[in-house]
Amino acid sequence: MKRMWIGMTAVASLLATSAFAADWPMPTYTKAPIYAEPVFNWTGFYLGGNIGYSWGRSSNTSTLTSSAGTLLFSSTDKAALNGVFGGGQVGYNWQVQNFVWGLEADIQGTKEMGSRSFVCPVGVCIPTPVGVPAAAGTPVPAVLGQKIDWLGTVRGRAGVAVTPTLLLYATGGLAYGEVNTNESIGVIPSAFSSNATNAGWTAGGGIEGAIGGNWTARVEYLYVDLGKVNGSFLTPLTAVGGGVIATNYSSHITDNIVRVGINYKFNGPVVAKY
Repeated sequence: MKRMWIGMTAVASLLATSAFAADWPMPTYTKAPIYAEPVFNWTGFYLGGNIGYSWGRSSNTSTLTSSAGTLLFSSTDKAALNGVFGGGQVGYNWQVQNFVWGLEADIQGTKEMGSRSFVCPVGVCIPTPVGVPAAAGTPVPAVLGQKIDWLGTVRGRAGVAVTPTLLLYATGGLAYGEVNTNESIGVIPSAFSSNATNAGWTAGGGIEGAIGGNWTARVEYLYVDLGKVNGSFLTPLTAVGGGVIATNYSSHITDNIVRVGINYKFNGPVVAKY
């Protein structure tokens, strides 16, 4: 009987403990919190402005010919076309992992200009218009002036994001611009002026970094080759031996550009979850 009583007491105690435990709420478990950190991404459209300085060059050959086409004189030299410029750019980037590809177009207004002088030597030119007496042995000075009125490019870009917010890139493509040429010879100042729009090529590179929000800043170098501009005109001056003088020029225009710029990227940073 005593053993039965001890057994019944043990069972009752076990049942009471189970019932008491059932009254407590079961613990609930949740997933670990998901953290989100904004990460800069280069993909998207952007729009911006720039300002800089250029060291341009005109490699020029000027010739003087008779009305019959006979070469009387030729001079070859270089002229610096230096000056400040400014403009704007628009583009689009694609980023895949750390690699960034893009397309960009820009347009610049420039103050790049320069000139070179040469002299038609003694025994070739008469320094006065037809019918006006002058010594045949007098040299005739001439000045060729050139300036780049505006310049634009359409380029591809390819680079590597060395950090999420710092991009190193190379760029290259089409360049085009308008070159104004004027020339004076003898007693006739600015006797001739011509504008030519030329297309060529450009290549360079730069570094661009995020500076806050959707804004980025860059420093960029471009080499530009606009090819050759050519022209000619008849002067009222006479050549020794008779006939009017025609002056002709052929100039190869190149440029070295260093500029700083700022861009606004229209899509914001993406959110990476981990």
